[in-house]
Amino acid sequence: MRQMIEKARGAARHRNKLGDFTADRRVLLLIGMALVVGSASAVTAWILLKLIALVSNWVWFGQLSGTSIPLAQTSRGPLWMVLAPAVGGLAIGLMARFGSEKIRGHGIPEAIEAILLGGSRMQPMVAVLKPLSSAISIGTGGPFGAEGPIIMTGGAVGSLFAQCFHLTAAERKTLLVAGAAAGMTAIFGTPIAAVLLAVELLLFEWKPRSFLPVVTAVIVCAVCRPLLFGQAPLFPFAEHPNLPLWAMAAAVGVGLVAGLQSGLMTRLLYAAEDMFDFIPLHWMWWPALGGLAVGLGGLADPHALGVGYDVIANLLSGHTTAHEVGRLLLVKSAIWIVALASGTSGGVLAPLLILGGSAGWLEGQMLPGGPSFWALVGMAAMMGGTMRSPLTGVMFAIELTGNIEMLPVLLAATGTSYAVTVLLLKRSILTEKIARRGQHVTREYSIDQFELLRVADVMVKNVDTLPVSMPVDDAVAFFTADEHRHKSYPVVTADGRLAGMVARSDVLRWRTEGAHQAATLDDLVSDTSAVSAYPDEVLGRVADLMVSADLGRIPIVDRDRHLVVGLIARKDLLRIRSVVNEQERDRNAYFMWEKVA
Repeated sequence: MRQMIEKARGAARHRNKLGDFTADRRVLLLIGMALVVGSASAVTAWILLKLIALVSNWVWFGQLSGTSIPLAQTSRGPLWMVLAPAVGGLAIGLMARFGSEKIRGHGIPEAIEAILLGGSRMQPMVAVLKPLSSAISIGTGGPFGAEGPIIMTGGAVGSLFAQCFHLTAAERKTLLVAGAAAGMTAIFGTPIAAVLLAVELLLFEWKPRSFLPVVTAVIVCAVCRPLLFGQAPLFPFAEHPNLPLWAMAAAVGVGLVAGLQSGLMTRLLYAAEDMFDFIPLHWMWWPALGGLAVGLGGLADPHALGVGYDVIANLLSGHTTAHEVGRLLLVKSAIWIVALASGTSGGVLAPLLILGGSAGWLEGQMLPGGPSFWALVGMAAMMGGTMRSPLTGVMFAIELTGNIEMLPVLLAATGTSYAVTVLLLKRSILTEKIARRGQHVTREYSIDQFELLRVADVMVKNVDTLPVSMPVDDAVAFFTADEHRHKSYPVVTADGRLAGMVARSDVLRWRTEGAHQAATLDDLVSDTSAVSAYPDEVLGRVADLMVSADLGRIPIVDRDRHLVVGLIARKDLLRIRSVVNEQERDRNAYFMWEKVA
């Protein structure tokens, strides 16, 4: 016990002064590490895209080339169209079964699990198998994007690099997310959206310690990207329509449709996943079955296969027809749901852009501004609502096309879609998978009341104390006479200064050791000061003291004379949560002429 108290006293002596932020010089170390992680993630993204192109060109065009060619241009026959995705799915099932099961799915839920539950530690096998499996899945026709796998792979790069050093779990998380955000920047060239995605989806905090390294990695990747991928925007978009005043109401309508579409897609996805559970085959075979569905969909519309960046470009440039877009929307939705539910490997972002963009393009037939304009709005709304990252959706669309004039319309549509999905669904398409594994994730951030309230706001001011002059025999009798006594009491001098603490366990030990003979509390506690706190400290530090010293009660003293002015027990801290909950439930109306404290 004495060692624990000394440890707590040492921690108390080294408490930092209160401030808005808790960052220290270690953030500079993380920024330096983020330079390496950002560079490595850029190269990893380049490798992934080249792998996808190599597999795609070999499977569909019979050539080894790193240049991306739309799969709709393939001359392969119908049988090959059906079998190629199935063979790719079989290969992924084998890799997941005998390599790592973490490669199944689109990767973002696995990254979230690693952050929240795994101490931000990823396996080296994931860093190798995830891009390889994704290249096989997408290259053989899987209707997925490369961004989910690169987020997972970039996160694995950051995590593996962090594991080589003596870092905390929170610091490893920072480098993991830095790698993930840098990977997204490399794929799409959207650094601001990547940072927002990290904040809205992966960091689960808002601190300089995590924000600054993520920004550093993203900037490094943005600088490296032109050398690896070129400088041109991924999807050029030049429309600047003059919209009427009621266009904002139209944006809300597009967002409403996107929100309903997102909710429907999420429910259908997990319904399909439940159906796979009834198949009397090992899950290793499921991706092959999903691949068969993809192949059949490819017969109906070859444009639904693969990443589909060419399809997104056509939606934004207007080089398509209503018949083609409607067919694409139906086929892409069906094969994406079945393939993803089967457990194959691939990202969700590009498919969401295609699905939201297709719906927006069709709605744009009846709205001012043109179909391509509303296709972009639908993309942002679908992304923001489905991933529950509205700011990411807005900035993603702006950075992707370079059209900042669309900001108000994008914000209205994405905010509406976000509102619809959070009201209709308790979980997003990302967190539902985690919930099905028995874990709970909350995406709401708020001020920690333990860091807001002061000790003086909570402490008990009328404190029961014991005098230093009390004989030990009387102290023994005091604790043993009434079983309802507190487990510990402050011991004070005649003028009210704190001399120490005495607990029931202390007096029982004294009685056993015979220390109670002709002794007072002053003889036994005055040589060791108790762990104490000050009224102006925040409650979080008192809670930390209780944990480190394993104490249930801590006396509160003034800073000048060390007089006992209060006491805080564990139950006082637990009561804070009930106060916060009451504030959430209490609804009152206040008139403007009432005096507000």
